[in-house]
Amino acid sequence: MPEKPVRVRIAPSPTGYLHVGTARAALFNYLFARSHDGKFVLRLEDTDVARSRPEFIEPIIDALKWLELNWDEEIVFQSKRGDLYAEYLKKFLETDRAYYCFCTREDLEAERNLARAERRSPKYSRKCLSLSPEEVRAKMDAGEKPVVRVKIPEGATTYEDIVSGTLTRENEELEDFIVARSDGSVTYNFAVVVDDHDMGITHVIRGNDHITNTFKQIILYNALGLELPVFGHVPMILRPDKKKVSKRLGDKDVGEYKNEGIIPEAMINYLALLGWSPKSDNEIYTRRELIDLFDTAGLNNSNAVFDEEKLLAFNFAHLQRKSDHELAVLAAPLLVEAGLTTKYWLETRWEYLRQVVGLLRERLHRMTDVVALGGYFFDFNYKYDPKAEEKQFHAEAAELLAELADRFEVLAQFTHDGVEAALSELAEKRGLKKGKIIHPTRLAVSGMSIGPGLYDMLVVLGQQTVVDRMRKAVEYIRQR
Repeated sequence: MPEKPVRVRIAPSPTGYLHVGTARAALFNYLFARSHDGKFVLRLEDTDVARSRPEFIEPIIDALKWLELNWDEEIVFQSKRGDLYAEYLKKFLETDRAYYCFCTREDLEAERNLARAERRSPKYSRKCLSLSPEEVRAKMDAGEKPVVRVKIPEGATTYEDIVSGTLTRENEELEDFIVARSDGSVTYNFAVVVDDHDMGITHVIRGNDHITNTFKQIILYNALGLELPVFGHVPMILRPDKKKVSKRLGDKDVGEYKNEGIIPEAMINYLALLGWSPKSDNEIYTRRELIDLFDTAGLNNSNAVFDEEKLLAFNFAHLQRKSDHELAVLAAPLLVEAGLTTKYWLETRWEYLRQVVGLLRERLHRMTDVVALGGYFFDFNYKYDPKAEEKQFHAEAAELLAELADRFEVLAQFTHDGVEAALSELAEKRGLKKGKIIHPTRLAVSGMSIGPGLYDMLVVLGQQTVVDRMRKAVEYIRQR
């Protein structure tokens, strides 16, 4: 019998933004689907009315789109599948694994307190399991609204995990958990089983904090007579303080990394190596390479630490792989957003922008660095770095800048060799080391003490702009 086509899913809940743990789970499912010519689908688990927030849905979708983890079918919303859950709940109630429970919160709390006092695990006593059909009907006729519980079978539950191998749990460790609330709505574990079966999910790859849920879900699959998917549970992503990455601890929305200048190629590459090892010594991979290499045999059990400095190193590596044109495409909206220029200005001077990012590329660790390190290419009204100004802007510097500006202004061709020769001739005439002129010149034309090679920078800025800025600096120094 041929194997079923691979169908996997990512199922975030809109109780917060998309953090890196969920993003990595999405990535592993995406890579698995693409490497097997399968389908990757998105389901939003929004049935927790108390905690789900509609305002989180769009940021989750936007973050997945930014990472280009593109799903293959329409998004499935659990909140729109109530009729389907009701149908399966009816089937479940017809099995010998389901029963109504009328215990109140006060009853359950009293049971838990007694268990703690007797140093027992606080587990439901199955008080309502012995109710006869007549007693159940009488309670319902009296207006009592029960929940539905699953009767945990005796023995143990075992399954093969594609990450952790054979896993077994004694069923007596589980209590008869609730699968439907008193209002008829189903709980997480029941909805997940119904959804994964109905959507034809063949493999469930998720964080290993779901292993307890997996044992519960397998019991439900068996009770409903449904075929199990293949399960794989990947290790947790930890913060540097070794706590689990968590919405509740305020860990970043994946979308924040985009705003901080991280590019999706870097995030994808870095996340892929947190809990998965390719059969290769490389660290830097394209998306296509990750798809071609991905194999669940490379998933491991060790918790991974999310290190932003390491992510930054991946970001730098991927930025260096891009062409000047590709960097310009990324830089343009950032420069416009920073108010340094306009979209129209850039579109009419694209070659200039391409030259600018070409000069800056070796200093770009975040894409946003193009604003911090290159704003002076677009803005004449920059301020001079105070420390550099104190050191470089003195009376002699004003004389040197004024004379060099005159020399630059009369150059027939404003080229690298031409500006270097003009500066060198001035240094030789004054009997100075070239650095005595280079440093105040850089500060005058950029406002900064660091940057790309001075001669290349001057040529890209252009003859008139350089001369104007140098003379403005001379005036500034003389007025101090």
